[in-house]
Amino acid sequence: MLITFSCKASGNVTMFGDIATQLIKMMGYCDNVPGAIDAKDVPTALDNLEQAIQAIKQQQIEAKKAGTLEEKNEDELDDADYEPEISISMRAMPLIDFLKAAVKGQCHVMWQ
Repeated sequence: MLITFSCKASGNVTMFGDIATQLIKMMGYCDNVPGAIDAKDVPTALDNLEQAIQAIKQQQIEAKKAGTLEEKNEDELDDADYEPEISISMRAMPLIDFLKAAVKGQCHVMWQ
């Protein structure tokens, strides 16, 4: 399933459903599809998402320091089997930029 975020201030952002619902929850909303955020609530949703992403980054840093974060050695993997892991913070960047445009344009956000 794909979820598309839309608003008048920016082009649409489409994501895989599992990632999109995770980000929607990070914004402080239930993962019902379709859904919407009123224009006056978009700054709070953006702030919630950025704080959640920052918390995840901090957890990863602490896990790496403690040695509990498993890292794959790229040299040991066959090229055909290697698929780089894309972090949730990296996947959130298009949505963060999208929400910033919505804040600037003072428009509501919808997803379906």
